[in-house]
This record gives sequence, structure tokens and C-alpha cells, in this order.
Amino acid sequence: MKKFLHKILLAVNVLLALALLLSYLAYLINPETFALLAFFGLAYPYILMINIIMIAIWAMLLRYEALISVFVIALGFNHLTNYFNFGKQAGNKEDTFKVISYNLRLFNYYENDDPDSEKKVIDFLKAQKPDILCLQEFFINGNPSQRESSVRAALGEKYFTHLKVIGSGKNRYYGIITFSKFPIISKGEIIHPRSSSLSIFTDILIEKDTFRIFNNHLQSFRLKKMERSFLEEMTSPDDKETLDEIRKISGRLKQGFVRRSHQSQVVKAQIDHSPYPVIVTGDFNDTPLSYSYRKIQKGLNDSFVSSGYGAGFTYKGNYPPNRIDYILYDNALESRYFEILKVKYSDHYPIVAYFRKRN
Repeated sequence: MKKFLHKILLAVNVLLALALLLSYLAYLINPETFALLAFFGLAYPYILMINIIMIAIWAMLLRYEALISVFVIALGFNHLTNYFNFGKQAGNKEDTFKVISYNLRLFNYYENDDPDSEKKVIDFLKAQKPDILCLQEFFINGNPSQRESSVRAALGEKYFTHLKVIGSGKNRYYGIITFSKFPIISKGEIIHPRSSSLSIFTDILIEKDTFRIFNNHLQSFRLKKMERSFLEEMTSPDDKETLDEIRKISGRLKQGFVRRSHQSQVVKAQIDHSPYPVIVTGDFNDTPLSYSYRKIQKGLNDSFVSSGYGAGFTYKGNYPPNRIDYILYDNALESRYFEILKVKYSDHYPIVAYFRKRN
């Protein structure tokens, strides 16, 4: 019996180690070509966690099989640091400017969580006093220009703004907006065909230097309605209906991976053609082990990796926590400090980076 249990445990460990290896390949392969790897990349933190549990089990049993997962985790150690950073944090904020990126979840307008949610969010952002503020899922009920002006006034600082919205019902809009204490000298947008995803770029003047700020909200999985029906089907005695729901959710996930792969290529082309140093922010709706993140990040630095500390998870909604919000930058800047602000106004946390221009 003991030998049988050992074989079962070993087989499970080998499968988990193989799953971890497959997750390492997710960022290399376009999901349009082979989407299965993208699912492994999405699940990486949790596959990693189970492998660590396997190491602990083998260690308690004093078995050398613990080395299986140790070896595979060591092979992907560079991926581990994209989620967990325990290096020394710089912490020096002198002569820096502050950038915040935050997905607002439409001020919880459709969540009915708290009628004062919008005011609380704006008061919070006002207290932060960012020099550059990039917001996604910015909700407007009424005239967009008037709403833009009222929020700008409520933030209590002299901000220049760049707003892009899409209609969402009668006199309702959602979109993305960039606030800047620095003068805006030019604005542009990136079109994502057949999608509600939005990307804008804003050229700002910091002293004598111009920087291009990209603010992105890439394709979401759009699972909320399906999630509710899936939970209902999971409690249903009809296995066929449950399998149908699983197939639907898998199809929606695959569609999200593929659409973001296209969008990331379009955004990357704009980054590469920028005549100015760039900062790239936003909700990518994808993890560091994804094709879309790696496409955009190539040639840029990640402020969490450079100057963050601890776990980098930025999403805390109905699905397992993960890291999907980013502030990237090029070598004209130095990230001196990065922080994830653990406030509960949205299903995302706001992320903050402090930058200093390199001499």
C-alpha cells in the first residue's frame, strides 16, 4: 500500500512539474497559434504554489523526490521574480515624479457596493497627489467634458487631461483618462478594431524633456455573466450542462488571450515608433507569463521588478489574485520606488511608481 501511494504521489508531482515547465513557455508562443500554453501561464502562481507544497511533503518524508520541483522552480527563477520581489527596495523619492495607474471598475456604478464609492476614490486620489495619473474604466454619467472638468477640480491640483470614452447606454460612457501636472503638448489614440479596449498616448513636457505616456486597458475576459451561470451549473446534477459551461468559459478565455495578442502588437508598434522616452501603464488583463505582456515589455523595464517589494498581485476580484496591472518605462528613467496600495475601492489595486530622470 505504501509503495502504491508513493507511486501516485510521484506521478502527481511529475505532472505538476510538467505543468510548471509548460507555463514557462506561455510568453513565447502567440495564443493565436497555440492557446493551451496561455492557460498554463495564467495559472503559473498557483501551479508554483502546489509545487512548493510537493517539496514540503517530500521533505517531511525525507525523500529525494523533493528535488523534482526544486529543479523545475530553479529553471524558472527569473519568472518567479516577476511575481515576488524580495530584493532591496531603493526607497529614495527625492527629485522624483509620481505615477499612479488604477483600474476604477467604473466607480462600482454597477456593483451597488457603496453609494459613496466615487467620492471615496476621488478623495483617495486627491490625497495621493500624483504627478501623472492614469485611470482605466473611468465612468461618466452625463456630459463627458463637464465630468472631466469636475473630476479635475475635485482632485485639487492643476492638471492637464487626456480623455477617451466609448458610449455605454443612454448618456453613459466609460473610458480611460490621463491626468498630468506637466503640460500636455500632444495627444493620440490607438484603435483596437471590434473591441471596447482603449489605449491612448499623451506627450508631456517635464522641464525641457518630452515623454510619451501610454495608458492602456486591454481586452478583458468578460466572464461575469458566464461565471454566474457556471456556478449554477456546478451545483446541477446534469454533468452535460456543467461541461458545456466549462467549454464556454474556456472559449471566452481563449478569445481574450487571442485579442490581447493582437492589441499588444499594435501597442508595441506605437511604442517602438515613439520619438520620445516612454512610460507604459495600465490594466493589461494578462500576467507576466503571457505573450501580450512580454510583447509590450520587451525593451522596457518593469517598475515592480526594478523597485518593488513583496508579492506583486494587483487584481483581487472574483477570480484568483494575479498580477495584471503595470507601469513600464525605458532607460531614460530610473524607478526609485514602487508600491501597490491595498485599498478596496475596486477589484484592482492602484499601483505607484516614483521616477527620476537619468543624467
